[in-house]
Amino acid sequence: MVKLVAIYGSPRRNGNTSSLLRRAVDGARKTGALVEEIVLRDLKMSPCLEIYGCKDTGRCVIQDDFQSVFDQLLECDGLMRASPIFFYTVSAHMKIFMDRCQSLWVRKYWIENSTLGPRQPKRKALFICVGATKGKKLFDGVLLTMRYFLDPLDMEIWRALTFRGLDLEGDAAQHPEYLVEAYTAGQEMCEAIRDGRRSSDEP
Repeated sequence: MVKLVAIYGSPRRNGNTSSLLRRAVDGARKTGALVEEIVLRDLKMSPCLEIYGCKDTGRCVIQDDFQSVFDQLLECDGLMRASPIFFYTVSAHMKIFMDRCQSLWVRKYWIENSTLGPRQPKRKALFICVGATKGKKLFDGVLLTMRYFLDPLDMEIWRALTFRGLDLEGDAAQHPEYLVEAYTAGQEMCEAIRDGRRSSDEP
């Protein structure tokens, strides 16, 4: 069974970002995937305090709700994440979560002494991002941030769905094609993970 973690990064529980990710989750579950949903706004999570308590074990020493998320990140086959654009980057909720994953960077590059450079990631990530404006470079910064965030997780951006012109709650409902795209991406992500497993099993 494909195990996924879906992380909701919007401060709004039923905003456009959440609606689109929810459709991707529905699509994944339709294919038989097990999806654990995490709503960041509901968690008590400190920002990274840069105390480097993680340098011995690769695990953050701050005891809060991040600890349970950490375990799920290590165990899943793939990650779904969604965030609105705030000042050309992710929401504060999502950024706090990402910064706490610095412990995974420490684990990979300090403790395990992995070499920086080209690699073949073993896991996949779907990223959904929503912006209100139609700026040409609206998603450039956030996609670069996402790429480097996924590196210590041994993941790559399998697909990024970016949607412009969505702002007020309910706007996504006026674009059923966006909801269909998200649903289809959830299905196809699971299929891609299964295809990858079959390829690795071949002699």
